[in-house]
Amino acid sequence: MNLTIPERKGAWRAGDHPGQRQFATLFSQSPLSLESGELFGPLTLAYETWGKLNSDRSNAILLLHGFSGDSHAAGPITPGHPTAGWWDHLIGPGRPIDTDQFYLVCPNAFGSCHGSTGPASLDLDGIPYGSRFKSITIRDMVAAEKGLANQLGIDHWHTIIGGSMGGMRALEWVVTWPNSTDRLLLIATGAYATAEQISLHSTQIRAIKLDQNYHGGDFYANLDSPPLHGLSLARSIAVISYGCERHLDQVFRRLPEADNNPITQGRYAAEAYLQQHSEVVARRLDANSYITLTKAMSHHDIGRNRGGYQQALAKITARTHVVSVASDRLFLPRLQQEIAAGIRSEITFTSINSAHGHDGFLCEYSQLASILRQTLC
Repeated sequence: MNLTIPERKGAWRAGDHPGQRQFATLFSQSPLSLESGELFGPLTLAYETWGKLNSDRSNAILLLHGFSGDSHAAGPITPGHPTAGWWDHLIGPGRPIDTDQFYLVCPNAFGSCHGSTGPASLDLDGIPYGSRFKSITIRDMVAAEKGLANQLGIDHWHTIIGGSMGGMRALEWVVTWPNSTDRLLLIATGAYATAEQISLHSTQIRAIKLDQNYHGGDFYANLDSPPLHGLSLARSIAVISYGCERHLDQVFRRLPEADNNPITQGRYAAEAYLQQHSEVVARRLDANSYITLTKAMSHHDIGRNRGGYQQALAKITARTHVVSVASDRLFLPRLQQEIAAGIRSEITFTSINSAHGHDGFLCEYSQLASILRQTLC
């Protein structure tokens, strides 16, 4: 059967096809206390699960997605899911995350636009939050995920896994609740946001806010004209930082030559490639969620109000596997080396070889498969 997937203009919305998402309503009785001191509630977290929880609830794995990811870690393109699972090759019966053995939970981050409460969601007055959405941090996202774990009846995870922004959340999990898991896998992440990361983030935010259709964040009344140009430019900046010079050069050299103008051929096709790729991705995102998650990543520091990141890392008791992507120029390998050096529990460090830069944590399936099997045993 051929499925027709309609073009999406921004966030997933209540009433859209749920796909494989499940939804948990949290903090209805007692609002979530944000790190800012403000209160938020109720809120919804979308999540997906694979496998079955065993009788003693000892086989649950928490998988935390990256910045532009969502709860759809495995599965095909279907209504509600315009892209296949971002780790589809690694999850399923007999695969590295063996769903015949484990119960896998992948929540969509609080503040995202893929089913969880975020700026595009309706406030209690029936109007999208937009510019009224409160500032949240990585710590707040993790507090929401803890609420989900409580609702699922899981007080201890077999393993917590996170890459990139997901790794930030994984670190917050084990620093806030050191006994929350026995095993921890951190991929292409850091204990804090670097000055360069914050600079890249702020530039992307400025690009979005300069779009004439942004309207200070209150653009939902006209969904036919979202701030797509600003969002696409922000995504282009991000794509450059996710990749590596060698991979980008190879991609552009393979592009077909549309005409005989040397200015538009080969390496010079970079501009057209970035624009086309970024516009496709931007149509699945929401400008306000993009800003919300970007700001949260910029504020990431597991050492904040904890005596510094070294003291925070020293709290981790789980057996930890830290993974670098050698070509990563956004989360430099030194950041993972700092994490590995600061953890006092059992530690393993692995470096992945990839021509894809930071995105290696999403596509180097063979190397990741070996790492996952080693971590989960």
